Amino acid sequence: MRLSAPRLVVAGLCGDSGKTLVTLGLGRALSSGGVAVAPFKKGPDYIDAAWLGAATGRPGRNLDTFLHDEAALGEALRRGLPADLLLVEGNRGLFDGLDARGTHSTAELAKRLSAPVALVLDVTKATRTVAAMVRGCQWLDPELRLSAVILNRVATERQERVIREAIAEVGGPPVLGAIPRVEADPLPGRHLGLVTPVEHPSARQAIERCAELVAGALDLDALRSLAGTAPPVELPDLAPMPTGPSVRIGVLKDQAFSFYYPENLEALREAGAETVFVSPLADAALPEVDALYAGGGFPEVHAARLSENRSFRESVKMAVDDALPVYAECGGLMYLSRELQVKDANHPMVGALDLVVELTDRPCGHGYAAGKVDRPNPFFAAGAKLRGHEFHYSRVTGGTDREHTALSLQRGVGIAAGRDAVVAKAVWASYLHVHALGTPGWAAALAAAARQRRLDRRTVSAAWA
Repeated sequence: MRLSAPRLVVAGLCGDSGKTLVTLGLGRALSSGGVAVAPFKKGPDYIDAAWLGAATGRPGRNLDTFLHDEAALGEALRRGLPADLLLVEGNRGLFDGLDARGTHSTAELAKRLSAPVALVLDVTKATRTVAAMVRGCQWLDPELRLSAVILNRVATERQERVIREAIAEVGGPPVLGAIPRVEADPLPGRHLGLVTPVEHPSARQAIERCAELVAGALDLDALRSLAGTAPPVELPDLAPMPTGPSVRIGVLKDQAFSFYYPENLEALREAGAETVFVSPLADAALPEVDALYAGGGFPEVHAARLSENRSFRESVKMAVDDALPVYAECGGLMYLSRELQVKDANHPMVGALDLVVELTDRPCGHGYAAGKVDRPNPFFAAGAKLRGHEFHYSRVTGGTDREHTALSLQRGVGIAAGRDAVVAKAVWASYLHVHALGTPGWAAALAAAARQRRLDRRTVSAAWA
């Protein structure tokens, strides 16, 4: 594909520098003014992408050079079009990647997209040193289009003036905004990052507050003009996805389960599936479906309510016992387990897997993961190589099913001892999150398992007729 849309990457020197506030506020402010903004998050993060989607009214998508090859990257961008602006929020520090060379960093993505970069800097208790940081970024990679600076957490007018003068003196890019220090953070966080927009008690007000801060402090016209300087780039096309007869695939989706890439749900539909959203918190029972996709989220935060909805838990257990194909990721694995331990409380879960899962105070797995399928399972051929990411404050501490895994990890933590993906009956349950564009066989495999399930049930019904 030929990408010619205006685009801008918002980056920072580290986490918590203000990237999300700026990108969220910019996306909302421009969208409110009639600009069609396609929002993207660099990296595998679900939560920031969801906030960007809520701010712009369009799906927040992910761009990740570890998860995506060139064709998948192009397809992710294509799905955001048409748009007046492609707005990309970076992750971590500008040059932070897998290694000392910054492989798969925000800087590398920006160069691949030929996109100008606006660098957000936390200037707390600093003045001229800020210019040194800007100049250092310019020196480290002259090929990067470091085109603007945005100051964040500015305390006084004098501090802003001195920083602007210092950056100009060393030949840095223009300062296109200065956001004052605010007492109340409109975007509260917790153990996996920000509170998700579906759980935030006043998400719309938080978004509007970010937009208010950004609109009052940034030169929006200059940033739009800067985005328009991005030249066209060529990216290869992704092969079309195979499809087949229609099936119904249930998707656990509510405040406890919200970690789904838009492309994963789109890929299931493109493979011929009707996606049926169900809530383990509110629904009485699992409806009639041909397969189930149990994604990630925060089941630990809602453990008591999930456990109290016994009728839904039992309906899922019965379906799994009846060989319903189930693909579960992280939170889905926790929900299918026998028991979820949160602090001093033990919460019975579905019990489809004989696993005991314990919530921990620190991450047990955080980052990219990669492995090779080496045992029979419902979805992947032996030898298939999978790439994804994991981020979990939980671990499997007991149960017999933890020994029945199908994925040998070359990178990542997984269940234990370099293994992931518990397989039982027609269930695959892992800590690995995959992206459908980076794992193009995933959606087709889940849809194929659903079709086989429907065919088997029809065969049994015909035999009894």
